[in-house]
Amino acid sequence: MIACASFADKRIAVVGLGRSGMASARALKASGARVVVWDDNAPARAVAEAEGFAASPPETIDWAATAALVLSPGIPHTHPTPHPAAQMAKDAGAPIIGDIELLALSGTPAPMAAVTGTNGKSTTTALLGHIAHEAGITAEVGGNLGPAISDMAMLDADGVYVLELSSYQLELCPSAHFRVAVLLNITPDHLGRHGGMDGYTAAKLNIFRAQGAKDAAIVGIDGEPTRAIFDALRQAGKQRLIPVSVTGKAPGGVHVDGGWLIDDMDGDARAVMALADAPRLPGPHNAQNMAAAYAAARHLGVAADVVARAIRTFPGLAHRQEFIAEIGGVAYVNDSKATNAEATAKALACYGDIYWIVGGLAKEGGLDGLDDLLGRVHRAFLIGEAAESFARQLDGKVEFERCGDLKTATHAAHAAAAGKSGATVLLSPACASFDQFRNFEHRGDVFRALVGELRQDATAQVGAA
Repeated sequence: MIACASFADKRIAVVGLGRSGMASARALKASGARVVVWDDNAPARAVAEAEGFAASPPETIDWAATAALVLSPGIPHTHPTPHPAAQMAKDAGAPIIGDIELLALSGTPAPMAAVTGTNGKSTTTALLGHIAHEAGITAEVGGNLGPAISDMAMLDADGVYVLELSSYQLELCPSAHFRVAVLLNITPDHLGRHGGMDGYTAAKLNIFRAQGAKDAAIVGIDGEPTRAIFDALRQAGKQRLIPVSVTGKAPGGVHVDGGWLIDDMDGDARAVMALADAPRLPGPHNAQNMAAAYAAARHLGVAADVVARAIRTFPGLAHRQEFIAEIGGVAYVNDSKATNAEATAKALACYGDIYWIVGGLAKEGGLDGLDDLLGRVHRAFLIGEAAESFARQLDGKVEFERCGDLKTATHAAHAAAAGKSGATVLLSPACASFDQFRNFEHRGDVFRALVGELRQDATAQVGAA
């Protein structure tokens, strides 16, 4: 648990009592703060009250006497409409902060390495944490991924906090200083929450705000928005700037050439590892994740050979092109995190002879943008509310079956792919999960269990023979 000594004896309001909010409330209370909490959801309030917290509606809180509002990142404080608690705090002049700010003010001497971007930040964060652990560095890994910030241990100067940060979180940490700040890419996302693309980009740029000469800004330069940001940071000249590219050279940075990861951070352009040696990180998007994590680890002082060895042993991230099993020469891959067509495109580009499980609660555009990749798909198996609309989009382009639910689709894909060595049964839904599952993790867990049962059946049949 992090320390919040600077808030001792001060009244702090915590609004939003999910994983991060409750962790923050506990850390503040343990540090001597006078904590009042609120959540619009009655069951969440009941959990907090059972732990001894006082739940008070925003209109009953004395905001003038409140030192800060700790706001969970999912709750709006600007666009489209501020939550009442955020508006009342703002009107009273009370700072609105998040749990990253609590860590920044905790007094820990350990550096923070932060990763953001529209896509790829979870894998890059997990990979950097894996590298740190393999290098013998004490690391706490979390944020938008994994453990809540306030649940993390207080580290000494030889440790490191490896943090995945969303645009929501980066708006709420004015004091945070990141020794390493990674910006992978920017594409339109959460625009309603930020008032448009300019607001979304501005939130991401907060990751570089407090950096100085000893810090590193690692920026993907393959997209126009981030390339422009790279140029602006170079002109400002505040920090060390390390470019990352998978489509061309990146002088002074890390890039990919001919299937090799190239380290030019010291100006000598050395090939450090073959991408094929990291089978759990397939595709160009994961090559960017590798390059960014490599650059971050090198700036933190990890030797190049140690970084390369750790990347080779990375097991992959659950629900993100997660290899589940091989049954009869057919690979089974869980990409449940792919909740839109853009994410699914990255998975389809990585495999051939695909038996594709797709569907759920469709997002705007459905399967738009995937036509050029459908030649890789042998057959699609449609599930969820999107089944009929996806059938119309795929009609005449690829064979498909309407399966309804995930179990039916998994068994159908398994039967269709049987005996086709080198094929892939791929769950990459291009949809949200809420029509049939609690979240994408639940969907992926169910798929993993179904594949486990199929593998057991196949093993039993071999044994019986």
